Amino acid sequence: MTVALTPAPVDPRQIRNLSIIAHIDHGKSTLSDRILELTGAVDPRLMRAQYLDSMDIERERGITIKAQNVRVRFRDHLIQLIDTPGHVDFGYEVSRSLAACEGAVLLVDASQGIQAQTLATCYQALEHNLEIIAVLNKIDLPAADPERCVEELERVLGIAREDVLSISAKTGDGVEELLEAVVARIPPPAGDSEAALRALVFDSYYDQYRGVISSIRVVEGTLRAGARIRLMRAGTNHDIEEIGIRTPDLVRVASLGPGEVGYLVAGIRDVSGARSGETITEAARPANVALDGYLDPKAMVFCGIYPIDGDDLATLRDSLDKLKLNDASITYEAENSHALGFGFRCGFLGLLHMEIVRERLEREFGLEIIATAPSVVYRAFLTDGGELLVDNPTDLPEPSRLDHVDEPMLDVTIITPTDYLGAVMDLTQSRRGEMIKMEYLSRERVELRYRVPLAEVVIDFFDALKSRTKGYASLDYEPSGYVTSPVVRVDLLINHEPVDAFSTIVHRANADVYGRKMAERLKQLIPRQMFDVPIQAAIGGRVIARETVKARRKDVLAKCYGGDITRKRKLLEKQKEGKKRMKNLGRVEVPQEAFVAALKLDES
Repeated sequence: MTVALTPAPVDPRQIRNLSIIAHIDHGKSTLSDRILELTGAVDPRLMRAQYLDSMDIERERGITIKAQNVRVRFRDHLIQLIDTPGHVDFGYEVSRSLAACEGAVLLVDASQGIQAQTLATCYQALEHNLEIIAVLNKIDLPAADPERCVEELERVLGIAREDVLSISAKTGDGVEELLEAVVARIPPPAGDSEAALRALVFDSYYDQYRGVISSIRVVEGTLRAGARIRLMRAGTNHDIEEIGIRTPDLVRVASLGPGEVGYLVAGIRDVSGARSGETITEAARPANVALDGYLDPKAMVFCGIYPIDGDDLATLRDSLDKLKLNDASITYEAENSHALGFGFRCGFLGLLHMEIVRERLEREFGLEIIATAPSVVYRAFLTDGGELLVDNPTDLPEPSRLDHVDEPMLDVTIITPTDYLGAVMDLTQSRRGEMIKMEYLSRERVELRYRVPLAEVVIDFFDALKSRTKGYASLDYEPSGYVTSPVVRVDLLINHEPVDAFSTIVHRANADVYGRKMAERLKQLIPRQMFDVPIQAAIGGRVIARETVKARRKDVLAKCYGGDITRKRKLLEKQKEGKKRMKNLGRVEVPQEAFVAALKLDES
């Protein structure tokens, strides 16, 4: 770690805090790389693509998952840059980053134009009253159409044509002019350095040697090394071990003043002690009012996560604690499954978010886990007048006790080239979508708004949309309440025993198809036993699909060479009685692959 002590806080008039926001794959990380090179923040010998993306998963998938911040010097100013994710599932990361900034660079791909997430992130920035700098990226591509993109920005977002900048993050063209616009147009932070200290924790992660390391933004007052601080929401006091800035290396400093962004190490070992949104003040001269912090995000997709080895349950709990510190949008609570044992019911913002968290648990913490099929939260209204929130299919009451069930809905925004309009409309209607609005952004592109059940979106809607539009369509969504719907619980029975891990809630019209697919899939995955194993899909007491895993058969007649047929019949009857007794007493072990199969019905 580089260690350098600065003599005093920086003049706030020299500071510019900005976030880069855009749709996924529009060049945020590449622009961050060019800014690091232009400002000399990274040794050219150590420079690599996606420098700020620190996780292997980010590099492999080519997406930003965690917001990353870095301080660079441009002429006489300090620019605090935050590179944010672009996928809709990580919108919460974007909202936290925007709260630490005064301005935002809105990056738009000149070959694709405005996308659904472009609109969503721009509206978030406007809600935070940030100065927006619109930038067209990838102008060096042969397919770039800057004129059309400028028209869309002007008409849809009301950004004046003369205020739109053009750059190529790949070649570096226009990046210096962008930094000049940042200095000229984004206002410096406000705040009194002599006031009582108030600093906002906007991100944290856990280091096994140093404890919780928090990313902070000083709003008022001055944070000094060695001071004793108080976490206002947690109500705990701690001694500062180190404060510093990211350049992008961690560099220790003596103090941080108003508007500065840095990191804090205070020997905090309790992972619940420094959540995102926490307010830091001085223990000796505390502030009276905490900062607003953040709204808790609502989980939209749930699944059960269980350790393959039951002894890893405590490790899984600690790992989830540490991940929640780094990603506050995860929720979890303990649950027990008859098939899988003890584990946790976890909530996520979307299916990609679920996949990333599962992969991080396996990679970063060395766990072997099983995840059940994803589900959403239903509202079950009972015949006795009660109401029940159901995020686990096994908790849905029996049909005789149900009056009706409401399922969550989404307002979905899709922006697509007009060539694929029919394919997109066909897809959304097949997922029980109801059109709200259709608007042409230009002659080549159209914006569609649908109301679609959340359960139809979370599994593979995004993949199907990209497949039908060759990757050109974009998707954004937000919750829009609940609607009464004829949904049922489909249970899977193996050897007449229900396996709760395979239970799911589906629309009644799709129940038969789902039941047949699951029964056929499990028939392939469950190994043959010494007796026939029936696999049944059922709604309540009604079986809607059945497959049978045929028994292994021992050739009991192999030792019979000729002779009376009655002897052979006696042997076969004896075998038949043995198999019948074995079936009554036998237990079928379901392999791990069968539990993963619920997520992969569309694969062969």
